[in-house]
Amino acid sequence: MTAALDFTPSPGAAPLPRMVLAQAGAEVRSVLRNGEQLLLTLIIPILVLVGFSAVPLLEVPGRRVDFVAPGVLALAIMSTAFTGQAIGTGFERRYGVLKRLGATPLSRTGLMLAKTLAVIAVEVLQIAVIAAVALGMGWRPQGNPLWAALLVLAGTAAFSGLALLMAGTLRAEATLAAANLVYLVLLGLGGVVVPLTSFPHGLRTVVELLPITALTGGLREVLAHGSGLPVRDLLVLLAWAALTLGLASRVFRWE
Repeated sequence: MTAALDFTPSPGAAPLPRMVLAQAGAEVRSVLRNGEQLLLTLIIPILVLVGFSAVPLLEVPGRRVDFVAPGVLALAIMSTAFTGQAIGTGFERRYGVLKRLGATPLSRTGLMLAKTLAVIAVEVLQIAVIAAVALGMGWRPQGNPLWAALLVLAGTAAFSGLALLMAGTLRAEATLAAANLVYLVLLGLGGVVVPLTSFPHGLRTVVELLPITALTGGLREVLAHGSGLPVRDLLVLLAWAALTLGLASRVFRWE
């Protein structure tokens, strides 16, 4: 005798990992379909890499591409983890997207995990493209890639914390203006293309504590000079990550 088929609905949420991966995929597709985001995350860093490596605008130690490439990688990390994430999250909060997503089976913790995975996925794409262009221009990286990866992860945490702190407290328009302003200031002061030795000693002491300076300097020590793990730069990044993520967890407003 054939057993009767049971067509009773069985509603329920998908497992958390599946929901997180699905949301992360949606976040990545949104970035890649957004022309302004693509300009910020890929086109501008590549233009900086090619322009400052090929044209002798500034005196730098050693080969130009060896000096500029690690700085451009740091710039790309900042553009995704900080500028792009701050602007995107700020407008998502303004339009109620975060509030609605937080009420779905994907919890707010799951949403933050998905955003983190999306940032890392975009960074992997950025690093691959920028490294390919730099290698084509004659860049020959040295050092242990694990140290570089550790610096990138610490820098991502530091910039993400700063992005969430800004997006969770300011209005969307203020976040847009402030994030772009900070991006330009850190591009100029962070040692990305201008050697820190060009700055006065007093200013240099201050900018060495910035996250972009620590990430740029650390990547340059590893990839250009073949040094071991730059502990000081890593500690600066971890301190920024702990401070900004801690503050963001306390003051972030979802509405």
